[in-house]
Amino acid sequence: MVLVKYFMALLLGAMTLISCSDKSLQKYLVEKQDDDKFVKMDIAASLLQGRNSNFTQEEKDILSTIKKVNVVAYPIKENDTADFEKERNELKAILDQDQYKELTRIKSDNWNATLKYSGEEDAIDEVIVFASDDNRGFAVFRLLGENMRPDQMLKLMKSAERGDLDVSKLEGFGEIFKD
Repeated sequence: MVLVKYFMALLLGAMTLISCSDKSLQKYLVEKQDDDKFVKMDIAASLLQGRNSNFTQEEKDILSTIKKVNVVAYPIKENDTADFEKERNELKAILDQDQYKELTRIKSDNWNATLKYSGEEDAIDEVIVFASDDNRGFAVFRLLGENMRPDQMLKLMKSAERGDLDVSKLEGFGEIFKD
């Protein structure tokens, strides 16, 4: 749960900081839908509103710019590092395309994360968090929307801090990468 909250906060926080292969991330994710080595989840943004959410009308309008959250993870099982490296390198090559603009990189002793977006700075269509750990695997969090704006995401992030944004649907992904 803490990992999921961290990634959601990181994802929304990265959006506030914003004032060549023919393969797309979308195509890659679709291809992996039937691959049992991957764990996948798609969540409609409307499901992020908890039962006890107290969103203002403005926050509801902001949330309406977010359409869906895609999460795809590749946990390393039984030291299957060869396939892990192949998949991670393919995903890195896709995310290194010019259409994905880098926001920031975060490194720790055990894992690395890269935050990217596509679209214009004042009309973002997609935000991507790619986190990787050499011992546990990788995960891609993809926030899809229409004309998302960083200033609006800051307001939405504040509602997440109040507990109005329900990230419980993503809890299982944190469990995948635990020792």
